[in-house]
Amino acid sequence: MTEALQRRLAERHQQSRYRKRRVLETAQGPRVRVDGRDFLLFCSNDYLGLANHPQLIAAMQLACSEYGVGGGASHLVCGHSALHHRLEERLAEIAGRDRALLFSTGYMANLGVVTALVGKGDHILEDRLNHASLLDAGLLSGAKFQRFRHNDLADLERRLQKLPAEGLRLIVVDAVFSMDGDMAPLSDLAALAQKYNACLMADDAHGFGVFGKTGAGSSELFGLNQEQLPILMGTLGKGIGSYGAFIAGSELLIESLIQFARPYIYTTAMPPAVAAASLASLELLATESWRRDHLQHLITRFKSGAAKMALPLMASDTAIQPLLVGEESLAMAISANLEAEGILVSAIRPPTVAVGQSRLRITITAAHTDADVDALLGALHRVVPAGLRVATL
Repeated sequence: MTEALQRRLAERHQQSRYRKRRVLETAQGPRVRVDGRDFLLFCSNDYLGLANHPQLIAAMQLACSEYGVGGGASHLVCGHSALHHRLEERLAEIAGRDRALLFSTGYMANLGVVTALVGKGDHILEDRLNHASLLDAGLLSGAKFQRFRHNDLADLERRLQKLPAEGLRLIVVDAVFSMDGDMAPLSDLAALAQKYNACLMADDAHGFGVFGKTGAGSSELFGLNQEQLPILMGTLGKGIGSYGAFIAGSELLIESLIQFARPYIYTTAMPPAVAAASLASLELLATESWRRDHLQHLITRFKSGAAKMALPLMASDTAIQPLLVGEESLAMAISANLEAEGILVSAIRPPTVAVGQSRLRITITAAHTDADVDALLGALHRVVPAGLRVATL
């Protein structure tokens, strides 16, 4: 085993795919200290800039004094606190669903819901660019698993037409694709699901809190109710600035997950204080809508500046603005050059993305300023090779 592991790690090095952890020495924010150096940060998913908000900190501190730190046990034993219950009720209210169910992570939520609902003899169809947790869930479910071309409704419909009448049908997509930043055509997907007697699930990890008039996410943006989008997953560690995830849907769905979702049943509940922080953040969604407005302003500013420099941005209107590079080694070099400029942006390489699709995954948050975005654009102008610039976007 030692030799096999050494060989695999050496291959990762040779392919410019070796990953290294950085040590963050400050709270999340537009400016951070990492490995002893100060950086302007453009790779965080803290889209609304809430991870270090004083109201979240105060709520967590107060809850720790009342509830302690650990969850103690699973939700079905003695770990389901009043704070967890209040958070589930608030999430259901915001999402416009009957109920919501908390999970400790988004990965667990996706594994839990998919494997609880479909199995041998059923059918699951997923977008090729879905998050790894959704793809893993499809494989682990035991259902007949197909991947349709990215956002290709015609390919999905052809596959639905060929399915046998027997078995449940589940269509699963990311609402916002985490590496490309584009969105799924949820309204059209809902119509196809209804036409072919399938159930639609959307992972709104990168949309919840960010989109919609109230911050309810992609379902609110597209105007999809519980019948049109029966299974909605959202995370609390991105736009909400806290930690954890949830599934929202009908009473029947949530009761079924409580009984059959193994990652829910067999996992210790998140610390109650974390739920308290999430509750505080959800209140800010209603009272500080300017964060969403400011974020959209910054996205527009960045895209406009990038277009003037003919930077090879991928087609995205979200806070995720990928700069397509191609080769792994070049992506690593540009990331290193940005780091030398005092700006931290991660290079995303295979296997996270396809070979030849390496990129810089630039993310913008509401905590950034116009000056921050301009600083990023200036640094990109200096470090992106002329050969990567495109005539049109």
